[in-house]
Amino acid sequence: MSALLRGLLRRGGYMAPEGGGEGGGGGGGGGAPTPPEPQSFSVDYVRELRAENKGYRLKHQEAETKLAKALADLETATKGAEEMVKKATTETQTAADQRVIRAELKAAAVKAGMVDLDGLKLADLSKVKLNPETGEVEGADALMEEMKKGKPYLFGSTNTGSTEKPPKPGDPASKKATEMTPQEYAAARKAAISGGARR
Repeated sequence: MSALLRGLLRRGGYMAPEGGGEGGGGGGGGGAPTPPEPQSFSVDYVRELRAENKGYRLKHQEAETKLAKALADLETATKGAEEMVKKATTETQTAADQRVIRAELKAAAVKAGMVDLDGLKLADLSKVKLNPETGEVEGADALMEEMKKGKPYLFGSTNTGSTEKPPKPGDPASKKATEMTPQEYAAARKAAISGGARR
């Protein structure tokens, strides 16, 4: 209780002087407690607090703006990286598929009797596909058959245009005169003379 209030109460006779008191013991008289004195701040102090608060709010907004920009940049970078990975994966897969198709075409060309594998440069590769489920190349043999019909000069043929028959694998090779015995030489000479006389 403030000193001023105590003084007023004493003058009016509402309260006994401190230290005395009837009923012994200092209080408990049922009087209502006095409210605490209101605290007041200077105008300058309030302005400082408001300015400080405003500074914190601005810093918070600036930090939120920077965070939002960083998150947007991160999202853009992530999307760009995903697209690059997807593109690189597709290109790698396509290149691998083309290598498999070329290898299978070479095997099919050799099997079909292609004389020079450079002839594959004339092949229409759009007719050959790699089945992704089985991993098999489809259409290689059909393409070789089509090329045989359209470009037969790329493939070897059994008719070479020569009338001579190639020697059979079991035929003995002819000997030179110096390698023959006298009897073999005489028989070979007789056969050569009789063969010339027939002509």
